[in-house]
Amino acid sequence: MPNFTTLKPPTSGTPISRKNGQLVVPADPIIPFIEGDGTGPDIWRASARVFDAAVSQAFGGKRRLAWFEVLAGEKAKNMTGEWLPIDTVEAVRAYKVAIKGPLTTPVGGGIRSLNVTMRQVLDLFACIRPVRYFDGTPAPVTHPERMDVVIFRENTEDVYAGIEFARGTPQAERLIEFLAKEMGKRIAPDSGIGIKPMSETGTKRLVRMAIQYALANNRKTVTIVHKGNIMKFTEGAFRDWGYEIAKAEFRDQIVTEEEVGQGAPREGKLLINDRIADSVFQQILTRTSDYDVFATPNLNGDYLSDACAAQVGGLGMAPGANVGDEIAFFEATHGTAPKYADQDVINPSSVVLSGVMMLNYLGWKEAGALIEQGLAKTISQKKVTYDLARQMTGATELKTSEFADAIIGNM
Repeated sequence: MPNFTTLKPPTSGTPISRKNGQLVVPADPIIPFIEGDGTGPDIWRASARVFDAAVSQAFGGKRRLAWFEVLAGEKAKNMTGEWLPIDTVEAVRAYKVAIKGPLTTPVGGGIRSLNVTMRQVLDLFACIRPVRYFDGTPAPVTHPERMDVVIFRENTEDVYAGIEFARGTPQAERLIEFLAKEMGKRIAPDSGIGIKPMSETGTKRLVRMAIQYALANNRKTVTIVHKGNIMKFTEGAFRDWGYEIAKAEFRDQIVTEEEVGQGAPREGKLLINDRIADSVFQQILTRTSDYDVFATPNLNGDYLSDACAAQVGGLGMAPGANVGDEIAFFEATHGTAPKYADQDVINPSSVVLSGVMMLNYLGWKEAGALIEQGLAKTISQKKVTYDLARQMTGATELKTSEFADAIIGNM
């Protein structure tokens, strides 16, 4: 177990471990959590009650989650002087599975994104975003029920790698000079400079995870999203490496769209295809049901996951997870909404559904199913928080805590 500087190890619960690459989950796993900034505490309190009730009901009290609070964001800054204490990183690394609410990141100067930092430090290379519709949720499209996709977004490379230099700095000037002298590429001298790395290793492990998920969950298609028609050696390579890993490791279980066009049978096999990023944004609206599992570079996936979520009720209904080979970190996908802090009004569904993902990851699918059932029934009864109530006729507006009560009552 880690040697914490300020954190105290939990006094109850058993650590999750791995054996032969498989997760070993005790009946009382220790789960580090970050309640989050802004509305995070309200959302977390409500969500934790839902998780605890589902686990207790699903397993007759024989299993429980041993919560262990760790710090990041404004609470960490106020208590320790650091936005992301090393103890927090070490706790997540030690206990394997964690969950958090939304964290603040100033725009422009100041700290870099805490979310991005944790993904890179812990090598959480896949951002997984399932997007599905709960009947009755207000939506801006005619057929939101056609949306049922899972997005696997590469999480550590691309323009999020953090390699950028401000206009006028010695680093930016040296890069501009180098590109002009050595590469013959002229860049305006008053430019900020960013580097976009995309590796074969990073791509293949992401696409591998997407294909493994699709096969394990009886999905029909994995679509590789890219802008390879313009960025041929980064995004174009992402496409090519994606097909390479599919054919090299899953040959008997997959067929490519090109092979189907040449007469290869598709029946019983996972279809691997690819789409240009801007085309996907149109087709996810006009041909929603054609899509199933996406594998995307970092920036494309960021855009696409939010665009998909908008069709089924917005980010308040969108769960997420950051997963690597050893560690999984589940999270709210929306912001902190500080003006609503401590008002007990915000929709907790993003964290609640992220908890469903976490329970499924632990192998506790019975508890996850209870939560989804309770949430779906609550929404169908039009008992919702203000963000949904204002878009529904005849809705009963509930506080965050009351919404949690209703979900628990409907399990």
